Amino acid sequence: MNELIIELTDISPREFFGLQNANIDLLKKYFPKLKLVARGSKIKAYGDEEVLEEFDRRISMLLEHFGTYNKIDENVIERVLLSRSKDDYETSASSGDVLVHGVNGKLVKAQTANQRKLVEKMQKNDMVFAVGPAGTGKTYTGVALAVKALKEKQVKRIILTRPAVEAGENLGFLPGDLKEKLDPYMQPLYDALRDMIPFEKLESYIENGTIQIAPLAFMRGRTLDNAFVILDEAQNTTHAQMKMFLTRMGKNAKFMITGDPGQIDLPRRVISGLKEALLVLKDVNGVGMIYLDDKDVIRHRLVKEVIAAYKNIENID
Repeated sequence: MNELIIELTDISPREFFGLQNANIDLLKKYFPKLKLVARGSKIKAYGDEEVLEEFDRRISMLLEHFGTYNKIDENVIERVLLSRSKDDYETSASSGDVLVHGVNGKLVKAQTANQRKLVEKMQKNDMVFAVGPAGTGKTYTGVALAVKALKEKQVKRIILTRPAVEAGENLGFLPGDLKEKLDPYMQPLYDALRDMIPFEKLESYIENGTIQIAPLAFMRGRTLDNAFVILDEAQNTTHAQMKMFLTRMGKNAKFMITGDPGQIDLPRRVISGLKEALLVLKDVNGVGMIYLDDKDVIRHRLVKEVIAAYKNIENID
């Protein structure tokens, strides 16, 4: 049986191995044909030469990633072990920088490789589509980028919008004034903002129009200049709504469109404006697209399991 010894230098074995060697246990799961032993500052691997070579290559990639970001977790390990090349999981160091110093000292930054790629796409393009399942941080990262742009005076206002499908778009049957009708549906956007902007400041921004939260129907006829605009839940737009929204783009504007094609609430036989736009605009220069997946889920670990379980039944013919 062949042996491979990997010595950790300039890296904390405790942090690299994980709590109670959780990271090593995950490596064992992906390399079941190897016997892995982690002690002190060494990882010893025993097995066939061909498998050892692959393990050596992958562990070197993990060590390099840890040396750059001083952190690895389950998502990073899975992405590194399953990726075909470094480009699949690595991003520029700057994309992992703090985006916003939030409320109570909270540091808001991209946490996964694809979230960091989303940051990079937004830096390079004026229009970006971020597509992926629930919990992958699409909206949250987008709001953080918008708040960052506002604080750095790159834009003068933030506009957050959603197609109010469940509320019937006209919202007429809901009780209360317009704000009371909209608030429950727009709550996830408020929640993200409250993490990043102190309450009184946020209220002031909303009152003076610096931050606007409105259903998609209210965008018709407007030209959106000097603004960071996020269209959330875009899978529930129709062809006409998506075209209307995309053509609102004015000077010095950033447009981000987020959505999950797996959660469409439109009537049957109505084509999702998001799905259509992804096809129509895929080769347009200046339009970026990033696809997040279950490895980017940063909610409870069960969310990832739920997504995988539903993916299995949805793939059955």
